[in-house]
Amino acid sequence: FFLITFSTVCSQLVSNSTVTMPPKIQQKSKEQKMQAAMAGGKGKKKKWSKGKNRDKVDNKVLFGKDQWERFNSEVPKMKLITVSTVVEKIKINAGLCRRALNEMCDNGEIRAVCVTRAQRIYTRNISEEDEEE
Repeated sequence: FFLITFSTVCSQLVSNSTVTMPPKIQQKSKEQKMQAAMAGGKGKKKKWSKGKNRDKVDNKVLFGKDQWERFNSEVPKMKLITVSTVVEKIKINAGLCRRALNEMCDNGEIRAVCVTRAQRIYTRNISEEDEEE
């Protein structure tokens, strides 16, 4: 009973109400659509960014006289000596720095803390007299 009544009420509501549709808009032709697409838009093609460019460092491959003196005076006084810190400070090539640090370690001016294939860590050589004080 309820279903029949509900369906009849709904059908009467739909038939009695007048639904007004919006007026139909005239569609553009294909030529007009193409012209509109060509007229608008971005204009220029997007260019890819070059990314962040680091400044090219010009580190020396051989020691100059002043660099050798600086190396011998400053490096033994540093608490933490790594290849990268010496390269930044004295502006020499990393290969040259590794060889010079090996030589300095062999002479006993600095002490190796950790030497692996990836990282070399040295420290200043503290003599026994300094340790007692």
